[in-house]
Amino acid sequence: MTTIDDPTRFRRSRDVAAYFGLTSRRWQSGSSIDLQRRISKACDADVRRALYEAASGLMTRFKGRDKVKSWGREIAKRSCHRKACVAVARKLAVIMHAMWSDGTFYVGDAAMSDTDAAQRAHIKDRRLLGAQR
Repeated sequence: MTTIDDPTRFRRSRDVAAYFGLTSRRWQSGSSIDLQRRISKACDADVRRALYEAASGLMTRFKGRDKVKSWGREIAKRSCHRKACVAVARKLAVIMHAMWSDGTFYVGDAAMSDTDAAQRAHIKDRRLLGAQR
């Protein structure tokens, strides 16, 4: 939140991932060669590192069911764990910006009922109000 300051700076949440340098660097020449290489590493390295650590923890340590975790596992099967963690970190940045802009809560388990999600949202609201006092 401190790196972005104002969520309305970005028109789309996808732009946040590019701002943090979590999108692939492109190399184009005049002869129409278009190569996508490693991530661009723009902006703050500490934020990128924190997002990568959160993604790695989600992929390896989190035992619950989550849509982003299962999506990352599918990428890890096709590619490698590091690339999957970078992809999950990018997705986490996009999700967090969208949540911040909309004021919504994240529900990663599709099987969770609406009442459970509302109860979790109520608990989070109480915690946030308690932290602001």
